[in-house]
Amino acid sequence: MADDLEIDIIPSMGASTITVTMTPDEKDDKSARSISVLEKEQPDFLLVEFDENDPRAPINFSYAKKWTITFVAITFTAIISASISAYSLGYDSMMSDLGCTRMEATLGLSLFLLGFAFFPLASSSFSEELGRRPVYLASALGFVLAELMVALAPNIAVVIVGRFISGCFSSTGAVLVGGTIADIWEPSQRGLPMSLYSLTALLGTCVGPVVAGWIDTNQALRWRWIDWVGMIFGGAYLLLALFLTHETRATIVLARIAKQVRKETGDERYRAPSELGRPGLWSLLRVSCTRPVYLLFTEPVVFAFTLWIGFAWAVLYVMIESIGALFSSVYGFSTGQSGSVFAALCIGALLGFLLNTAQERIYRLRFPARGLEARLYTALLAALLFPAGMFIYAWTASPHVPWPAPCVGLAVFMCAAYVIYQSVFVYLADCYGSWASSALAGQSLLRNIMALIFPLFTTQMYARMTYRWANTLFGAVAVLMIPIPYVLFFYGPRIRAKSKIARHINSGENKS
Repeated sequence: MADDLEIDIIPSMGASTITVTMTPDEKDDKSARSISVLEKEQPDFLLVEFDENDPRAPINFSYAKKWTITFVAITFTAIISASISAYSLGYDSMMSDLGCTRMEATLGLSLFLLGFAFFPLASSSFSEELGRRPVYLASALGFVLAELMVALAPNIAVVIVGRFISGCFSSTGAVLVGGTIADIWEPSQRGLPMSLYSLTALLGTCVGPVVAGWIDTNQALRWRWIDWVGMIFGGAYLLLALFLTHETRATIVLARIAKQVRKETGDERYRAPSELGRPGLWSLLRVSCTRPVYLLFTEPVVFAFTLWIGFAWAVLYVMIESIGALFSSVYGFSTGQSGSVFAALCIGALLGFLLNTAQERIYRLRFPARGLEARLYTALLAALLFPAGMFIYAWTASPHVPWPAPCVGLAVFMCAAYVIYQSVFVYLADCYGSWASSALAGQSLLRNIMALIFPLFTTQMYARMTYRWANTLFGAVAVLMIPIPYVLFFYGPRIRAKSKIARHINSGENKS
């Protein structure tokens, strides 16, 4: 087949650019498209690169293909977000069915978050080595099997183990989606896809309990059917992903093209750049497990924002744990009615989404003057809304105050939580460039650790302090954190200038 190749060599700056084109008879073959190959100074390898506008490059996918991949990916995010929060609405029937305590049932929520926190440190390396699509498919299958395990559990121990396994596989829906969006969308186009991803993550967390509350109220269904429904939706996503998703990691796509060219030409010199000097899986695992922790505890920007979003996330899971009990004891709501209260959180998330659309416009207008800190205008507002929502919720949850009043507090809190979530993601991604995935993995680790710890003492705290004073305490801590986005807004460039890592990243990107 090598005789059929037409090779044009164009010298360029000490190297040779070789365009390899198949004969007309082979042009219908998808793998025989025009490819660009760069022959470096060492003649042992011919590097396979994408042509400019090559349709096989993920960044050049059609808009229809990009949006299909994006919507399928955030569908997984919605399913797992609903699964996390829906579980808590089945506590009462689970305790009755399995003879377990409330603390044991709560462990199912916390152990889910434990797997959710730590598994991405390893799964991100597998996506580097194998590509994103295989990790999505394996994770979806693992999630479905774990949900089946919980639905059929004969005792609470099996439930807890199943929830931990489910958390491990579910983490893909939170970690890889952001990377997938970065793979296929230009930086200037990522605002809307990332906003939809954040909205889906938080809306799923709110919608799950609404549905689960009415499932648990039905005597013929109860807590097991919460997991059966999760398994059904997980299976539907697996089929969607199998037929509608494509590999989006450019290095993996190029490696497959290079392999195909080697097969067709018989020339083993053809290599993708990622195949030259590529670190092994164990090296990738070591970096992915240590770099996020290093950034978390050595970079003030990462640590401060992680502490802020970690606390907000922990309070959200306290809400998930306690809303049912509060509205049941204070207002006499049934499980189904208590689940419906989570609709207030949905409204808050939608309001946060609308604020983010305004933030995108502000960013485009103010970026020339403020730089990366132009991402933080709505975060300044969220810093005030967070404690305000907690205080409204704390001081209106009373038999003498109509039940919609605390729902307003929940909506204000959720609006702030959405803005904080979105701001942290885009600001850290902008600040840390090529190391953004590690910075985000570090914040995700601490955020989910805080979220798994807080629900473990929620019941005892509310019992001793009452709902009013416990939620007031959360509001007071949120007040103490108000300065975080303001300090970064006014002094962010100065703080980053003192960071060796930030300077290294910025200098490297400026050179490129």
